[in-house]
Amino acid sequence: MKTQGYGALLAFTFCLISALSILYWSNTKGQLTVSGGAGGSSELPIKCVQTERPQIALTFDTASGNGDTARILEILRSNDVTATFFVTGGWVDAYPEDVKAIQAAGHDLGNHSATHSDMNGLDAEKQTEELLSVHQKVKDLTGADMTLFRPPFGDYNDLVIQTARENGYFTILWDIDSMDWKDYGTDSIIDAVYNHRHLGNGSIILCHNGAKYTVEALDPLIKILKEKGFEFVPVSKLIYQENFHMNQEGRQIPD
Repeated sequence: MKTQGYGALLAFTFCLISALSILYWSNTKGQLTVSGGAGGSSELPIKCVQTERPQIALTFDTASGNGDTARILEILRSNDVTATFFVTGGWVDAYPEDVKAIQAAGHDLGNHSATHSDMNGLDAEKQTEELLSVHQKVKDLTGADMTLFRPPFGDYNDLVIQTARENGYFTILWDIDSMDWKDYGTDSIIDAVYNHRHLGNGSIILCHNGAKYTVEALDPLIKILKEKGFEFVPVSKLIYQENFHMNQEGRQIPD
């Protein structure tokens, strides 16, 4: 009887370990999904989008500096490309005319927080202040209500995403980092994007308006990606506004 009981215990333990292993590998392969509007402990930002259309989004973080904004807008105009600019409150205060120029050119304006602080270290009230302060500044300047939020440094937790959603925002990251902020050079930026293993339909590309070589790389990068068959759209036109879920890699998938 003792031997039988011990054998049963071993069998149960083996089954439990096997089940946990299957769950682990399912998670790491991104096969578990969470609701696009649910709370809980599995909040995820949008890093890319599942779509059959060959569309990608070019995004610029504008936390500091402004020497290149006008040139970036001209390159985008000459290539008939609309993009998304995530602005901080300080940048809006310093360069209000450029904020209006971005909006007037048909680009998305996104919220990058008021002070570019680590949102993870703030409570919900402070997070809301960071969002709504810059939101109101942009609305006063342009009349536009922003709906896209990129947390500073790309850092987030459940509360950050929940607070953003409660204030009418989708939290947007990226699946392709141009690495322009490393100042390695024009070719490095083009290579980082064009040869990125994640580049595909629905990709979101991270760039910065104040990086040293971004302007030099932008025109050839746009042209080579167009030759590859991609169409550039702003993030607001790429993502699904409702009826979606997220997989574990941060890909937004329509229901």
